[in-house]
Amino acid sequence: QVQLVESGGGLVQPGGSLRLSCAASGSFASIGVMRWYRQAPGKQRELVAGISSGGNTNYADSVKGRFTISRDNAKNTVVLQMSSLKPEDAAVYYCYCDALVRAYVRNYWGQGTQVTVSS
Repeated sequence: QVQLVESGGGLVQPGGSLRLSCAASGSFASIGVMRWYRQAPGKQRELVAGISSGGNTNYADSVKGRFTISRDNAKNTVVLQMSSLKPEDAAVYYCYCDALVRAYVRNYWGQGTQVTVSS
């Protein structure tokens, strides 16, 4: 099993920056893709950014140029650096990963961390 623990959410003013971190722990052979999703009230959960174990990244169009995803494979962590934040970025942000557990690839989610963008 894999446990994902996010941290770094909070309140930030428009135009500000915030750094989200997610650490994977537990019993697994390897971690594959790691992603950040977000869900705002009344909206569907959406992909924000993803990064493969090899470092390939992808971003939602709405965050390109403002957010940066990175990971440390040795520590099984993923970071989402968010800058130039807008009110529409406010949401609960969820960490996600694929992991090889007992010869099967399984999906795991964190509990979410709240990001509020408001003046």
